Amino acid sequence: MNIVTIVVLTVHVLTAAGIVVLVLLQHGKGADVGAAFGSGSSGSLFGASGSANFLSRSTAVLATVFFLTSLGLAYLATSKPSTSGGTVMESVQQPPAAAPAQKEQETPRPPAQTEGSRANEVPK
Repeated sequence: MNIVTIVVLTVHVLTAAGIVVLVLLQHGKGADVGAAFGSGSSGSLFGASGSANFLSRSTAVLATVFFLTSLGLAYLATSKPSTSGGTVMESVQQPPAAAPAQKEQETPRPPAQTEGSRANEVPK
């Protein structure tokens, strides 16, 4: 693996984990569970509305980084030069061509019966 791919992948995974943590810290519109983390009190570290703004902005920044690393990983995965220089089918080895089989002489078939020749037959 290329060192650039490893760095981008590491940033991508850490960003994903950060987004998960920040989303879990935020509280919903009707949920009071977020107050357990200090977002419901005015005496918290960021103030009454400060924690919501900080968490929202942090989530937006991490989401942007996650989006950019996703694009970077997609570009790195598709821009690798091929080692063979051709298509996949060019690297497949063809089996040796078999000698053409000699056609056996067909035995002549008896002539097909026509309607007139069946007329003499007795139905069973």
